[in-house]
Amino acid sequence: MRLLALTTLTMIAFAANSLLNRAALAGGHIGPGEFAALRVTSGALVLWLIVVVQSGAGTIWRRPDWVGVGGLAAYLLGFSYAYLQLDAGLGALVLFAGVQLTMFAGALAEGEAPPVLRWLGMAVSLTGLVFLAWPGAGTPMPPSSLALMAVAAIGWGIYSLAGRKVASPLVATASNFLLATPIVIVVALALGAGPPASTFGVVLAILSGAVTSGLGYALWYRVLPTLGATKGALAQLCVPVLALIGGATLLAEPLTLRAVVASGVILGGILLGVLAREGHDKQGA
Repeated sequence: MRLLALTTLTMIAFAANSLLNRAALAGGHIGPGEFAALRVTSGALVLWLIVVVQSGAGTIWRRPDWVGVGGLAAYLLGFSYAYLQLDAGLGALVLFAGVQLTMFAGALAEGEAPPVLRWLGMAVSLTGLVFLAWPGAGTPMPPSSLALMAVAAIGWGIYSLAGRKVASPLVATASNFLLATPIVIVVALALGAGPPASTFGVVLAILSGAVTSGLGYALWYRVLPTLGATKGALAQLCVPVLALIGGATLLAEPLTLRAVVASGVILGGILLGVLAREGHDKQGA
């Protein structure tokens, strides 16, 4: 139950990132580069302060994980720029479909053998995603935004795979954020400035970085070793459902019958993945 509660809290934080990013960009309150830069900087600062208080500053720089750093930077940049044109819910659907594929591929490459029922759960969940995003479904998906969200998905999948093996989730997350900060800032500067940032846009970016990203990702690194790659990938598929509901409630984004049906199919796939794990554990007991 404790693992379920922590995982649920993490998924809520992930969905909140989509809502905060889209709310800031859709209203022209801040540019995507500036949002990503403020997000990673504020997240790095909060995590650094926590680690310094708990363990001392020197622990952050032990054995930096450059694979995780690169994945985090790719995710943050692709995520922000993709949300210039994608709704919060739709963007989250594209993101976590790609994340699931990346994490399943990584798990297979490392020799993990998912149960058949979990493969079925993945297939069912992806069917729901395809059903929602199919051309002609009334949900416009600009190719450039799709490509950027695909970059974000691969980056986040790589970051999640790297996080399964960390000994100290908080220290690892703080290190990744600190090292990704200059990368994100340099790329954002190279891509040019967006509209003038308002106070509201800055607050949303800092909230996304300090709370739902920094602390949320530290929590994600904590639960991942127990979940494993394939179950972690399935769990993240509830994030688009949360983002769809939040987008409709808070951002007045359309919630169609197609979206409701697709969300139900996605959740059914997640349930199959969970049942697969429980069945596997009982057989091994």
